[in-house]
Amino acid sequence: METGSSVEEVRKEACGILEEMSQNLQLGFIRLMGYTLTKVFKRLFTSIFVNMEGLNMLQQAIQETPVILMPNHRSYVDFLIISYILFTYDIPVPVIAAGIPLAGMKMVGEILRRSGAFFIRRAIGSDKLYWAVLSEYVKAIVRKGYAPMEFYVEGLRSRTLKSLTPKLGMMHMVLEPYFKGEVFDITLVPISISYDRVLEESLLAHELLGVPKPKESTMGLLKASKVLQEDYGTMHVNFGRPLSVRQLCHGKINRCQYNLIPRDLPQKPTAEAQACVSWLAHLMVRIQEEGSLISPWSLMACLLLQAPITVLTEEGLLWQQLTEKTLWLRKLALDYGARLNWSGQAPDSDVMSSAVALHCSIVHRKAGRVYLVQEEELARKRPISLEEGVTRTAAAVLMLASYRNQLLHVFVRPALLATAIHITKSTQRNELFTFFCFLQDLFSYEFIFIPDKLSQDFEEACLLLKKCGAVHISQQEVTLSDMGLEALSFLQALLQPFIDSYQVMFRYLSEEGVNVFTEKQFLPAVRNLATKLILSGELHTYEALSSDTQKNVLSALRRLEAVTKLRASEQNEYKVNKAAVRRTGDILSGKIPPQMLQTTPDARL
Repeated sequence: METGSSVEEVRKEACGILEEMSQNLQLGFIRLMGYTLTKVFKRLFTSIFVNMEGLNMLQQAIQETPVILMPNHRSYVDFLIISYILFTYDIPVPVIAAGIPLAGMKMVGEILRRSGAFFIRRAIGSDKLYWAVLSEYVKAIVRKGYAPMEFYVEGLRSRTLKSLTPKLGMMHMVLEPYFKGEVFDITLVPISISYDRVLEESLLAHELLGVPKPKESTMGLLKASKVLQEDYGTMHVNFGRPLSVRQLCHGKINRCQYNLIPRDLPQKPTAEAQACVSWLAHLMVRIQEEGSLISPWSLMACLLLQAPITVLTEEGLLWQQLTEKTLWLRKLALDYGARLNWSGQAPDSDVMSSAVALHCSIVHRKAGRVYLVQEEELARKRPISLEEGVTRTAAAVLMLASYRNQLLHVFVRPALLATAIHITKSTQRNELFTFFCFLQDLFSYEFIFIPDKLSQDFEEACLLLKKCGAVHISQQEVTLSDMGLEALSFLQALLQPFIDSYQVMFRYLSEEGVNVFTEKQFLPAVRNLATKLILSGELHTYEALSSDTQKNVLSALRRLEAVTKLRASEQNEYKVNKAAVRRTGDILSGKIPPQMLQTTPDARL
């Protein structure tokens, strides 16, 4: 009725959408993929570890209810590894939600389709027919339960190896059959995939610096075959405990409302349903984080990034200093409940030496010192400019940062409290809580926090700082202890690159002449400003050059209503409230004391 089309025309269009989208799972192709992947994985990885306890629970769950597999997404390898493991252990192979660019790859697209992939367009926008067909297709798979379904709750591959804010569209489609009473229960299985070394590490760093992502193509895949000649260490796949949606949603959603409208009619989700879906999605990401295994290299990358950049590029960091500090950090991580992939059989020095050897593309060891590897100079007639030099160093720094990001979830809550103590210089518990809430709000796109859990996060941060002897805690006060100064300075330094990067963006947005801008203008302009500040010695973090950080700042400022998106604009134009941006920057630098902030946890600036 809206488009003035006939039923026949709409049906024809819907058939076309299904033709483009649908999977065509065939066991013969699964066997072919199994054979091929065995050869490929043996070349890439020294070993792949799987927790059998999780697999056994999954096998049991598949026999009882529809199962949704929810892995994290760090590499293109994620797409294949789950199917490969399930095929190997004779568990039904899942149908997988994949991006439409993969379908366009000659031959490969069809092989993936016959291996269980169904393809979804990236930008659906307001195409109601596409939404309806996709939603019904997903719900039909869940209702029938003939195969587990796999999708990435983060929506896309993380270019920073850090957890991304979950996307809720697919999550809602998957849960709707339970909300509407079409199935008795649905089982969610969070899966954590951890890599010693990621295949695309260099590619991801360059994408963050503005180099366009290569288009997915069969020719590109064949050209990338040189990665088979390198060593990527081990991979760990941890299948989490299957979780019942029925139990998780008990008391969180009133399903009676769905009885008032025929089930086959699409309904706009209520605020209650959206809150429930959002909570579940964030919970899944947190469980994925807790199930991931942290490599010794992640600990080392964390410490390397806290050294001045001139030390890494020119003088070199003393190997003995790095190893001693890594062993100290290992103890702190274990005290905080981290799961480490640290071999007990080999001496500690060998574990750390092999970690550095595996990541020879980022650092190298020479005469008892560790240096950052910068991209090889191409044979060129002219010397490289200062700006190009910054970009080359930034690529190596962003690769290091991506491995540090793999352990941020362990330290982020105590690090936020350590930063609040450092910036406010306050010991009052209520003032620190107010500032902690501000930081969590500001960094809500950098780190994953479960909605409405501010008080629990603050209590957890207090307990962890107390556990390592950094603070004494009473009902009204949080006071520093001399014993834990090393832990406090480490935690505060962990968040410093994020704070410095955000301040650069605030500085740019507060400049004269920046009132209305598009994202396409914002990213290169901020990158230019950051490059100038790095060259002048005013800025010490290269992470301000990362497009992901820049986009997260934009999202955070929109959430804080310091930047608003112009509705009438076709080019995603934004309007800046300079006073609100300056105020945010002043709070972050400690110029506005916490007593001046609104104390409600949900306060907007």
